[in-house]
Amino acid sequence: MTDHRKRLGARGEELALAFLKKSRFTVLVKNYRCRYGEIDIIARDPGQVLSFIEVKTRSSQSHGTPQEAVTVRKQGQICKVALEFIQRYRLENKPARFDVVAVNLLPAGHTVELIQNAFELKLF
Repeated sequence: MTDHRKRLGARGEELALAFLKKSRFTVLVKNYRCRYGEIDIIARDPGQVLSFIEVKTRSSQSHGTPQEAVTVRKQGQICKVALEFIQRYRLENKPARFDVVAVNLLPAGHTVELIQNAFELKLF
C-alpha cells in the first residue's frame, strides 16, 4: 500500500470516528485484528447494538463509491473477524450488525455517510 493510500485511509478513519462520536456511538475498539483479518471500528450505537464498522474512503468517484469497495469477499472476512470477537468476549446473545462508513474526500470538501445494516452475516 502506498503512503498516499495509507494517509487517505487514516484521514477517513479520523473523520469516521468523529462522525460516530457525534452520532453518540461508543467506540469500543479501533483496528481490531485477529488471525482472520481486521475490522476498522467496533462500537455500540445509542440503542446498544454492537456495530462492526468498515470505513472506506475515496478521493474521487472514478472507481465507484466507497461502499461499493466492500466486496462480498471483504464482507466474508469482516464476518469471520466479527464472529471471533463475539466468541472471545462472550457476546453471543447481544444484538449486532454490519455497518459501512463511506467517506468522500473531494476538493470541495468531505462527506461522511453511515450505512447501517450494509450487509448480512456471511458464512463461507
